[in-house]
Amino acid sequence: MELAVLITLVVIALAFDYTNGFHDAANAIATSVSTRALTPKVALILAAVMNFIGALIGTEVAHTVADTIGSISGTHGLVIVLGALLGAISWNLITWYFGLPSSSSHALIGALVGAGLVGGATVNWAIIKEKVVVPMIVSPVVGFTLAFLLMLAFTWILRKRNPHVINRRFRFLQVFSAAALALGHGLQDAQKTMGVILIALVTYDHTRYDIDHLPIWVIVGAAGAISLGTYSGGWRIMRTIGRKIIKLDPPSGFAAESVATSVLYVMAIHFKAPVSTTHTITSAVMGAGATRGRRAVQWNMAGTIVMAWVLTFPCAALAAAASYGVLKLVLPV
Repeated sequence: MELAVLITLVVIALAFDYTNGFHDAANAIATSVSTRALTPKVALILAAVMNFIGALIGTEVAHTVADTIGSISGTHGLVIVLGALLGAISWNLITWYFGLPSSSSHALIGALVGAGLVGGATVNWAIIKEKVVVPMIVSPVVGFTLAFLLMLAFTWILRKRNPHVINRRFRFLQVFSAAALALGHGLQDAQKTMGVILIALVTYDHTRYDIDHLPIWVIVGAAGAISLGTYSGGWRIMRTIGRKIIKLDPPSGFAAESVATSVLYVMAIHFKAPVSTTHTITSAVMGAGATRGRRAVQWNMAGTIVMAWVLTFPCAALAAAASYGVLKLVLPV
Protein backbone atom coordinates (compact mmCIF):
# COMPACT_ATOMS: atom_id res chain seq x y z
CA MET A 1 0.00 0.00 0.00
CA GLU A 2 2.75 2.45 0.94
CA LEU A 3 4.65 1.80 -2.28
CA ALA A 4 1.51 2.43 -4.36
CA VAL A 5 0.91 5.74 -2.55
CA LEU A 6 4.57 6.70 -3.02
CA ILE A 7 4.47 6.02 -6.76
CA THR A 8 1.22 7.98 -7.08
CA LEU A 9 2.75 10.83 -5.12
CA VAL A 10 5.87 11.00 -7.31
CA VAL A 11 3.75 11.01 -10.46
CA ILE A 12 1.53 13.80 -9.11
CA ALA A 13 4.61 15.74 -7.94
CA LEU A 14 5.99 15.64 -11.47
CA ALA A 15 2.53 16.67 -12.73
CA PHE A 16 2.71 19.65 -10.37
CA ASP A 17 6.14 20.44 -11.77
CA TYR A 18 4.64 20.31 -15.25
CA THR A 19 1.81 22.69 -14.28
CA ASN A 20 4.43 24.93 -12.66
CA GLY A 21 6.17 25.07 -16.03
CA PHE A 22 3.16 26.13 -18.08
CA HIS A 23 1.84 28.32 -15.25
CA ASP A 24 5.12 30.19 -14.92
CA ALA A 25 6.42 29.96 -18.50
CA ALA A 26 5.20 33.49 -19.08
CA ASN A 27 7.54 34.80 -16.38
CA ALA A 28 10.62 34.21 -18.48
CA ILE A 29 9.28 35.06 -21.91
CA ALA A 30 6.42 37.57 -21.60
CA THR A 31 8.65 40.63 -21.67
CA SER A 32 10.74 39.40 -24.62
CA VAL A 33 7.67 38.41 -26.62
CA SER A 34 5.79 41.64 -25.88
CA THR A 35 8.76 43.75 -27.04
CA ARG A 36 9.16 41.50 -30.12
CA ALA A 37 12.69 40.58 -29.14
CA LEU A 38 11.67 36.94 -29.60
CA THR A 39 8.84 35.18 -31.38
CA PRO A 40 6.59 33.13 -29.08
CA LYS A 41 7.80 29.80 -30.48
CA VAL A 42 11.50 30.65 -30.17
CA ALA A 43 10.91 32.11 -26.70
CA LEU A 44 9.19 28.94 -25.51
CA ILE A 45 11.98 26.70 -26.82
CA LEU A 46 14.60 28.93 -25.21
CA ALA A 47 12.73 28.99 -21.90
CA ALA A 48 12.25 25.20 -21.90
CA VAL A 49 15.94 24.49 -22.55
CA MET A 50 17.17 27.00 -19.96
CA ASN A 51 14.63 25.76 -17.37
CA PHE A 52 16.03 22.25 -17.78
CA ILE A 53 19.63 23.44 -17.38
CA GLY A 54 18.76 25.64 -14.40
CA ALA A 55 17.09 22.73 -12.61
CA LEU A 56 20.36 20.78 -12.74
CA ILE A 57 22.54 23.51 -11.21
CA GLY A 58 21.88 23.25 -7.47
CA THR A 59 19.78 21.68 -4.71
CA GLU A 60 19.83 24.33 -1.96
CA VAL A 61 16.19 25.38 -2.41
CA ALA A 62 15.06 21.73 -2.55
CA HIS A 63 16.50 21.07 0.91
CA THR A 64 14.82 24.20 2.30
CA VAL A 65 11.43 22.95 1.04
CA ALA A 66 12.12 19.47 2.42
CA ASP A 67 12.73 20.98 5.87
CA THR A 68 9.39 22.85 6.08
CA ILE A 69 7.53 19.93 7.69
CA GLY A 70 8.62 16.90 9.69
CA SER A 71 7.47 14.17 12.06
CA ILE A 72 5.67 12.21 9.37
CA SER A 73 6.07 8.54 8.50
CA GLY A 74 4.33 5.65 6.83
CA THR A 75 1.26 5.81 4.64
CA HIS A 76 -0.23 8.60 6.73
CA GLY A 77 2.81 10.80 6.11
CA LEU A 78 2.64 10.13 2.38
CA VAL A 79 -1.06 11.07 2.36
CA ILE A 80 -0.18 14.41 3.97
CA VAL A 81 2.30 15.17 1.19
CA LEU A 82 -0.13 13.94 -1.47
CA GLY A 83 -2.85 16.20 -0.09
CA ALA A 84 -0.42 19.12 -0.22
CA LEU A 85 0.36 18.46 -3.88
CA LEU A 86 -3.30 18.21 -4.85
CA GLY A 87 -4.05 21.46 -3.02
CA ALA A 88 -1.18 23.28 -4.72
CA ILE A 89 -2.19 21.99 -8.16
CA SER A 90 -5.79 23.08 -7.57
CA TRP A 91 -4.76 26.64 -6.73
CA ASN A 92 -2.35 26.73 -9.68
CA LEU A 93 -5.11 25.75 -12.08
CA ILE A 94 -7.55 28.29 -10.63
CA THR A 95 -5.13 31.20 -10.98
CA TRP A 96 -4.02 29.99 -14.42
CA TYR A 97 -7.63 29.91 -15.60
CA PHE A 98 -8.17 33.52 -14.55
CA GLY A 99 -4.79 34.59 -15.95
CA LEU A 100 -3.41 35.66 -12.58
CA PRO A 101 0.39 35.34 -12.16
CA SER A 102 0.31 33.90 -8.65
CA SER A 103 3.19 32.03 -7.05
CA SER A 104 3.51 28.27 -7.54
CA SER A 105 6.24 28.37 -4.89
CA HIS A 106 4.04 29.84 -2.20
CA ALA A 107 1.14 27.63 -3.29
CA LEU A 108 3.28 24.55 -2.71
CA ILE A 109 4.67 25.66 0.65
CA GLY A 110 1.27 26.93 1.80
CA ALA A 111 -0.21 23.58 0.82
CA LEU A 112 2.48 21.68 2.78
CA VAL A 113 1.64 23.78 5.83
CA GLY A 114 -2.12 23.29 5.42
CA ALA A 115 -1.96 19.54 4.96
CA GLY A 116 0.71 19.24 7.63
CA LEU A 117 -1.34 21.08 10.25
CA VAL A 118 -4.53 19.07 9.78
CA GLY A 119 -2.50 15.85 9.47
CA GLY A 120 -0.62 16.39 12.72
CA ALA A 121 2.82 16.99 11.21
CA THR A 122 5.41 19.31 12.75
CA VAL A 123 5.62 22.59 10.84
CA ASN A 124 9.01 24.30 10.96
CA TRP A 125 7.80 27.87 11.46
CA ALA A 126 11.34 29.24 11.84
CA ILE A 127 12.25 28.13 8.31
CA ILE A 128 8.95 29.36 6.91
CA LYS A 129 9.47 32.77 8.46
CA GLU A 130 13.14 33.11 7.52
CA LYS A 131 13.17 31.38 4.12
CA VAL A 132 9.62 31.99 2.86
CA VAL A 133 7.75 34.90 4.44
CA VAL A 134 10.62 37.39 4.65
CA PRO A 135 11.90 36.70 1.09
CA MET A 136 8.28 36.79 -0.14
CA ILE A 137 8.07 40.41 1.02
CA VAL A 138 11.64 41.46 0.27
CA SER A 139 12.09 40.08 -3.26
CA PRO A 140 9.23 42.04 -4.93
CA VAL A 141 10.27 45.25 -3.16
CA VAL A 142 13.88 44.81 -4.24
CA GLY A 143 12.78 43.86 -7.76
CA PHE A 144 10.58 46.95 -8.11
CA THR A 145 13.18 49.31 -6.68
CA LEU A 146 16.18 48.05 -8.64
CA ALA A 147 14.25 47.90 -11.93
CA PHE A 148 13.04 51.47 -11.34
CA LEU A 149 16.59 52.70 -10.68
CA LEU A 150 18.10 50.77 -13.58
CA MET A 151 15.48 52.11 -15.99
CA LEU A 152 16.10 55.63 -14.73
CA ALA A 153 19.80 55.16 -15.47
CA PHE A 154 19.01 53.88 -18.98
CA THR A 155 16.74 56.85 -19.62
CA TRP A 156 19.39 59.36 -18.57
CA ILE A 157 22.35 57.68 -20.29
CA LEU A 158 20.50 57.07 -23.57
CA ARG A 159 18.46 60.28 -23.67
CA LYS A 160 20.27 61.66 -26.75
CA ARG A 161 20.55 58.38 -28.68
CA ASN A 162 18.43 57.30 -31.64
CA PRO A 163 15.38 55.42 -30.24
CA HIS A 164 15.27 52.95 -33.15
CA VAL A 165 18.91 52.00 -32.69
CA ILE A 166 18.42 51.68 -28.92
CA ASN A 167 15.39 49.40 -29.32
CA ARG A 168 17.19 47.19 -31.83
CA ARG A 169 20.19 46.74 -29.53
CA PHE A 170 18.08 46.06 -26.46
CA ARG A 171 16.03 43.48 -28.35
CA PHE A 172 19.29 41.65 -29.00
CA LEU A 173 20.27 41.92 -25.33
CA GLN A 174 16.87 40.60 -24.29
CA VAL A 175 17.68 37.24 -25.83
CA PHE A 176 20.36 36.83 -23.15
CA SER A 177 18.33 38.34 -20.30
CA ALA A 178 15.36 36.10 -21.13
CA ALA A 179 17.63 33.05 -21.21
CA ALA A 180 19.16 34.02 -17.86
CA LEU A 181 15.70 34.52 -16.33
CA ALA A 182 14.55 31.11 -17.58
CA LEU A 183 17.68 29.58 -16.06
CA GLY A 184 16.83 31.26 -12.74
CA HIS A 185 13.28 29.95 -12.95
CA GLY A 186 14.58 26.39 -13.34
CA LEU A 187 17.05 26.95 -10.51
CA GLN A 188 14.22 28.04 -8.24
CA ASP A 189 10.99 26.29 -9.17
CA ALA A 190 12.11 22.81 -10.23
CA GLN A 191 13.93 22.42 -6.93
CA LYS A 192 10.71 22.90 -4.98
CA THR A 193 9.24 19.78 -6.55
CA MET A 194 12.49 17.94 -5.84
CA GLY A 195 12.08 18.91 -2.19
CA VAL A 196 8.55 17.48 -2.01
CA ILE A 197 9.63 14.19 -3.61
CA LEU A 198 12.53 14.03 -1.16
CA ILE A 199 10.09 14.41 1.76
CA ALA A 200 8.06 11.53 0.35
CA LEU A 201 11.10 9.28 -0.12
CA VAL A 202 12.39 9.88 3.40
CA THR A 203 8.88 9.33 4.77
CA TYR A 204 8.65 6.04 2.90
CA ASP A 205 12.07 4.70 3.96
CA HIS A 206 14.35 6.89 6.06
CA THR A 207 16.98 4.14 6.24
CA ARG A 208 17.44 4.21 2.47
CA TYR A 209 16.91 7.89 1.71
CA ASP A 210 18.62 10.83 3.40
CA ILE A 211 17.01 14.27 3.75
CA ASP A 212 20.37 15.83 2.88
CA HIS A 213 20.89 13.96 -0.41
CA LEU A 214 18.74 14.13 -3.53
CA PRO A 215 18.75 11.06 -5.82
CA ILE A 216 19.85 11.93 -9.36
CA TRP A 217 16.63 10.52 -10.87
CA VAL A 218 14.62 13.04 -8.84
CA ILE A 219 16.73 15.94 -10.16
CA VAL A 220 16.51 14.84 -13.80
CA GLY A 221 12.80 13.97 -13.54
CA ALA A 222 11.87 17.36 -12.07
CA ALA A 223 14.04 19.16 -14.63
CA GLY A 224 12.34 17.33 -17.48
CA ALA A 225 8.83 17.90 -16.16
CA ILE A 226 9.20 21.65 -15.71
CA SER A 227 10.89 21.93 -19.11
CA LEU A 228 8.01 20.13 -20.85
CA GLY A 229 5.49 22.26 -18.98
CA THR A 230 7.29 25.42 -20.00
CA TYR A 231 7.20 24.40 -23.65
CA SER A 232 3.43 23.93 -23.36
CA GLY A 233 3.22 27.66 -22.71
CA GLY A 234 1.23 29.98 -20.50
CA TRP A 235 -0.44 32.39 -22.85
CA ARG A 236 -3.14 33.65 -20.48
CA ILE A 237 -0.57 34.78 -17.91
CA MET A 238 1.77 36.06 -20.61
CA ARG A 239 -0.90 38.53 -21.70
CA THR A 240 -1.29 39.73 -18.11
CA ILE A 241 2.42 40.37 -17.56
CA GLY A 242 3.28 41.57 -21.04
CA ARG A 243 0.28 43.76 -21.83
CA LYS A 244 -2.15 44.37 -18.99
CA ILE A 245 0.38 45.73 -16.47
CA ILE A 246 2.29 47.99 -18.85
CA LYS A 247 3.17 48.29 -22.51
CA LEU A 248 6.83 47.33 -22.54
CA ASP A 249 9.64 48.54 -24.77
CA PRO A 250 12.99 46.72 -25.19
CA PRO A 251 14.97 48.81 -22.62
CA SER A 252 12.32 48.36 -19.91
CA GLY A 253 11.98 44.67 -20.76
CA PHE A 254 15.72 44.16 -20.47
CA ALA A 255 15.83 46.11 -17.19
CA ALA A 256 13.02 44.03 -15.68
CA GLU A 257 14.50 40.70 -16.79
CA SER A 258 18.03 41.55 -15.64
CA VAL A 259 16.91 42.66 -12.19
CA ALA A 260 14.56 39.70 -11.71
CA THR A 261 17.32 37.29 -12.72
CA SER A 262 19.75 38.80 -10.22
CA VAL A 263 17.22 38.53 -7.38
CA LEU A 264 16.45 34.88 -8.21
CA TYR A 265 20.10 33.88 -8.29
CA VAL A 266 21.00 35.63 -5.05
CA MET A 267 17.99 34.23 -3.19
CA ALA A 268 18.54 30.66 -4.43
CA ILE A 269 22.31 30.38 -4.12
CA HIS A 270 23.16 32.70 -1.22
CA PHE A 271 20.03 32.60 0.96
CA LYS A 272 18.67 29.18 -0.14
CA ALA A 273 15.22 30.78 -0.17
CA PRO A 274 12.40 29.50 -2.44
CA VAL A 275 11.24 32.88 -3.74
CA SER A 276 8.59 33.41 -6.38
CA THR A 277 9.72 33.96 -9.96
CA THR A 278 6.25 35.37 -10.63
CA HIS A 279 6.42 37.97 -7.87
CA THR A 280 9.93 38.99 -8.79
CA ILE A 281 9.49 39.53 -12.54
CA THR A 282 6.05 41.14 -12.17
CA SER A 283 7.31 43.65 -9.59
CA ALA A 284 10.36 44.35 -11.77
CA VAL A 285 8.08 45.02 -14.76
CA MET A 286 6.07 47.46 -12.65
CA GLY A 287 9.24 49.12 -11.39
CA ALA A 288 10.63 49.61 -14.89
CA GLY A 289 7.28 50.96 -16.08
CA ALA A 290 6.85 53.33 -13.15
CA THR A 291 9.70 55.49 -14.51
CA ARG A 292 7.23 56.79 -17.11
CA GLY A 293 4.88 58.10 -14.46
CA ARG A 294 1.92 56.80 -12.48
CA ARG A 295 -0.35 56.46 -15.52
CA ALA A 296 2.07 54.20 -17.36
CA VAL A 297 1.29 51.25 -15.08
CA GLN A 298 -2.18 49.69 -14.89
CA TRP A 299 -2.37 49.87 -11.12
CA ASN A 300 -5.83 48.27 -10.99
CA MET A 301 -4.43 45.14 -12.61
CA ALA A 302 -1.38 45.36 -10.37
CA GLY A 303 -3.71 45.48 -7.36
CA THR A 304 -5.52 42.35 -8.58
CA ILE A 305 -2.20 40.56 -8.90
CA VAL A 306 -1.13 41.61 -5.39
CA MET A 307 -4.43 40.29 -4.05
CA ALA A 308 -3.71 36.93 -5.72
CA TRP A 309 -0.28 36.95 -4.06
CA VAL A 310 -1.81 37.58 -0.64
CA LEU A 311 -4.46 34.89 -1.06
CA THR A 312 -2.12 32.21 -2.44
CA PHE A 313 -0.62 30.95 0.82
CA PRO A 314 -3.88 30.62 2.82
CA CYS A 315 -6.00 29.42 -0.14
CA ALA A 316 -3.49 26.75 -1.10
CA ALA A 317 -3.33 25.70 2.56
CA LEU A 318 -7.13 25.36 2.71
CA ALA A 319 -7.23 23.45 -0.58
CA ALA A 320 -4.54 21.08 0.73
CA ALA A 321 -6.34 20.57 4.02
CA ALA A 322 -9.52 19.69 2.12
CA SER A 323 -7.59 17.34 -0.19
CA TYR A 324 -6.02 15.61 2.81
CA GLY A 325 -9.46 15.18 4.39
CA VAL A 326 -10.83 13.50 1.25
CA LEU A 327 -7.77 11.27 0.88
CA LYS A 328 -8.01 10.18 4.50
CA LEU A 329 -11.59 9.05 3.90
CA VAL A 330 -10.67 7.17 0.74
CA LEU A 331 -7.37 5.58 1.76
CA PRO A 332 -6.89 3.26 4.76
CA VAL A 333 -4.44 5.30 6.86
